Amino acid sequence: MAVGEQERLARVTLNRLAEPGDLRMTRLVADLGAIVVRDHLLAERGLSTLHDDVAARLDTIDPARELEAADKVGIRFVVPGDEEWPSGLDALSEAGTVNDRGGVPIGLWVRGPLRLPDHREAVAVVGARTATTYGARVAADLGADLAASGRAVVSGAALGIDQSAHRGALAVEGRTVAVLACGVDRVYPAANRSLLEYVREVGAVVSEAPLGGAPMRIRFLSRNRLIAALAGGTVVVEAALRSGALSSAAWAERLGRVVMGVPGPVTSAQSQGVHERLRTGGAHLVTCAEDVVELLAEAGEDLLDDRREAVTERDRLTLRQRQVLDAVGVSTARRADRIAAVAGVGLREVQSALGTLEAKGWVRQDGDAWVLGRTTVP
Repeated sequence: MAVGEQERLARVTLNRLAEPGDLRMTRLVADLGAIVVRDHLLAERGLSTLHDDVAARLDTIDPARELEAADKVGIRFVVPGDEEWPSGLDALSEAGTVNDRGGVPIGLWVRGPLRLPDHREAVAVVGARTATTYGARVAADLGADLAASGRAVVSGAALGIDQSAHRGALAVEGRTVAVLACGVDRVYPAANRSLLEYVREVGAVVSEAPLGGAPMRIRFLSRNRLIAALAGGTVVVEAALRSGALSSAAWAERLGRVVMGVPGPVTSAQSQGVHERLRTGGAHLVTCAEDVVELLAEAGEDLLDDRREAVTERDRLTLRQRQVLDAVGVSTARRADRIAAVAGVGLREVQSALGTLEAKGWVRQDGDAWVLGRTTVP
């Protein structure tokens, strides 16, 4: 069912009034509906504690004009009930709270041509801002390979791991979603201006914060729940013990989504938070996009074979043939009876094995003795 004009206008108003993820507002809207909450605030009846916080701002808000101005610069306001609304966000209603932040967003401001993906076809890749060269490379490879597999890559557009994941996805012309802690009409961090401008052109930049909203610490905590909710699973590439990236992992866990971690050097402070989650069973260990896809796939799909070294020619020899081969002289020829003694194998078996090994080029006869026929062992 299409969202009515009054519903959208009410949500724009409430989005402007309350902080992203403000528990009082998200709960009231969930219980009463956006229009009822807005009308109560305008009429100054009920909701007194909330009204005290927002009364001075109510008269300054013109939601219709705000939507019109947003539309002129290619920004849309997506709300529950819209065809584009990601259903994965609805699970936030049952995911609890962190620092009095939680609940389903009142709405999301979106800039860019990419339609917001379903969480089942998206993966969040997050991590440290002070990423190591190793971490940045892993994040870029994950972003590229996951995007190439058809998954949308969700991250927070921060320096370090986030930007590497976005760039990896963009490098293969894949889908990527940047979730900001400020308005989608702002650029933060400034160092990522070119990245964000490109994501706006080909992907989607998303925020729960109102247009013009500044990036504040509490908004990053609210933003992390959106990153987790927009994806079917969250991969943490690098994170120190107190890293904000672990907040996204915690929200993913609350939502019942898959949490994954990429191991780093045991001496790296940037990986200690990831290692702790892996140690306590709070994350699945992954090393590549194939691991991630396997964990997120439906049961029985995209299963990986056990990783093993490639089978060599030597592996195809029988145990007895390998015993005999090991006993053959490398530089000094040995008679069959001497080979039998060294290998601990009967002479008749040695002679049979030597014939097979000679046919395969592993040994050659030198008079009445034998020597290796190859200088390398494939």
